[in-house]
Amino acid sequence: MSNGKSVMRDNLRFVTATSLFDGHDATINIIRRLLQDAGVEVIHLAHNRGVPEIVDAAVQECAHAIALSSYQGGHMETFKYLVDLLKEMDCAHIKVFGGGGGVIIPEEMRELEAYGVTKIYSPEDGRRMGLKGMIDHMVSIARKVKIPKVRDGLFGLKQRDPVVIGRIISLVESGHGGFQGDLLELGQEIKHLASSVNIPVVGITGTGGSGKSSLIDEIVRRFLYYYPEKTLAIVSVDPTRRKSGGALLGDRVRMNYINNKRVYMRSMATRDAQVEIPLCINDVLAVLKASGFNLILLETSGIGQGDAAVTQVSDVSMYVMTSEYGAPSQLEKIDMLDFADIVVLNKFDHERSMDALRDVRKQYRRNHAMFDASDHDLPIFATVASRYNDKGTSTLFRYLMGLLKQRALSDLELPDIPTESSSVVTESIIPKGRGHYLREIADAVRAYHRHTEKVMDVLERSKAIEVALDEVEDSSLKKELKKKFDELQQGLGKEDTSILNHWQRERKRFSKDVYTYQVRGIKNRVELRRKSLSGLDIPKVALPGFRSDVETYRWLRKENLPGRFPYTAGVFPFRREWEEPRRQFAGEGTPERTNKRFHYLTRYDEAKRLSTAFDSLTLYGEDPDERPDIFGKIGESGVSVCTLDDMKRLYAGFDLCSPLTSVSMTINGPAPIITAM
Repeated sequence: MSNGKSVMRDNLRFVTATSLFDGHDATINIIRRLLQDAGVEVIHLAHNRGVPEIVDAAVQECAHAIALSSYQGGHMETFKYLVDLLKEMDCAHIKVFGGGGGVIIPEEMRELEAYGVTKIYSPEDGRRMGLKGMIDHMVSIARKVKIPKVRDGLFGLKQRDPVVIGRIISLVESGHGGFQGDLLELGQEIKHLASSVNIPVVGITGTGGSGKSSLIDEIVRRFLYYYPEKTLAIVSVDPTRRKSGGALLGDRVRMNYINNKRVYMRSMATRDAQVEIPLCINDVLAVLKASGFNLILLETSGIGQGDAAVTQVSDVSMYVMTSEYGAPSQLEKIDMLDFADIVVLNKFDHERSMDALRDVRKQYRRNHAMFDASDHDLPIFATVASRYNDKGTSTLFRYLMGLLKQRALSDLELPDIPTESSSVVTESIIPKGRGHYLREIADAVRAYHRHTEKVMDVLERSKAIEVALDEVEDSSLKKELKKKFDELQQGLGKEDTSILNHWQRERKRFSKDVYTYQVRGIKNRVELRRKSLSGLDIPKVALPGFRSDVETYRWLRKENLPGRFPYTAGVFPFRREWEEPRRQFAGEGTPERTNKRFHYLTRYDEAKRLSTAFDSLTLYGEDPDERPDIFGKIGESGVSVCTLDDMKRLYAGFDLCSPLTSVSMTINGPAPIITAM
């Protein structure tokens, strides 16, 4: 059925992201902040996002436009694929804006814009228009976008068509109060259908920064795993900025498991700074119920102590908090501890978490007069949602599904998750006692330098007394000075005096022509001098010419000789005579092409110092694929390596075991795998 005319929404919605295998997100972060300042609701996906993921987000969010940055190559395939997928999803009205600095050349910009990209911004555009001008240009074009008519609305909802669901929710939002005007007839049908089904709504609320999105993502992961035939929807609400009217809808950044055909996610702004959920939320939930999802998760924006609106629109409410709530008396002010069906103490690996759990349990017992209940009987769970397969989160999920079944809100079988004897799981990657080990290291280094300065002061004053003793003739004065000198010397430890004594011996050894030392019982002889072209004797290790013990001590403590603590001059006592310190850099296209380049660079050199650049797929540890946004990145800005055979072809003809051959690699995440290859 046709419902209403095409309408122009008041609130613009942009999806912002960087392209696949691209970590250059500084630009897109600036763009999304400026869009927010211009009153735009920004659904931010952050970096390393594939085209299907971007299009799914734009469709589900019913966006006006997509702003995509691409600085890592493959932009021709990426932007064309983006335009094609939008057309395929019947969303060609969504505008596509892009940029890539100097990576995208003018000819490519013209080709992409002719293909259907709305605008590719060049460095010249930035110079001419400025950032503000570019944002104004994007917004002015997006304001002309109209939502296409919703046809066969009920049929589309029953099919869980994300295009139909997204557009109906946007029309509901634009009506502010929900189903109004031309949407009234369809709204009545949707409400009737929604009231005839039993679909639970789980409301999840909590303070800002408590980890609600990460926790929801883990709930989604477990739901998809234990119920492979079921579907769920997520509504995530973030506050509207009072000053600009814009909003950052960034919960998708934390969601790793929503890219699934069984999941629908919608980000919403409150569009009122005074509320925690939009006024139209009941109608939005009705749309999702009419679509037949098996479970709906509603996440509110961060709330204060006296907020509990989520309990009015959900069947089961969950309050997520952390140990950062202040004094225990603050718990008495939190309304959700009265009304929440489940309380989650997230980020349980933080300091004070055990104390916080004890205090929350005490307050919950007081609020609900459950003084005889054991800890296990309280619906309070300690979780670390950021940790994979967290046992506390699994226990919470099983309890949640059991509560839905107990209240006849769901007929799903309980997941086969072992029930923990306690809801508290105290695992930690870094042991509690070692949580401050970096600070301890820093404190040790600072204490080391303070000791150096203290001893230098003693040495300096001692030297001054020695000079005075040589100059004065008065015996009583000499006796007094000698007494003061002895007092100062007592302030020096054995290690401090041995450092200076050892230096005198080392100085004599380095003054000879040959230096002898042992490694594992084997004597090594090193010539300490070499002749220059002018016939001069040049020492391999130049010794400082300090006359003062003060300067010598400072140098020994802060620099010292090569191969000596603190290793400022390197960990080896001598440089290799045959070493050729260079980097012969290559990496582009196929392994065969890069191998050919390596052989060209090293054709006249006995020492082969190969420095390898890998393409972005290899850097991210992903496999090549024919999908356009992946295919376009293969061999760009580096060599493509995905198998052991690729690695063999890359270094064919080089003896990797030779001491004259070394390989350095510009790589991070998959470095152990590549090194093993």
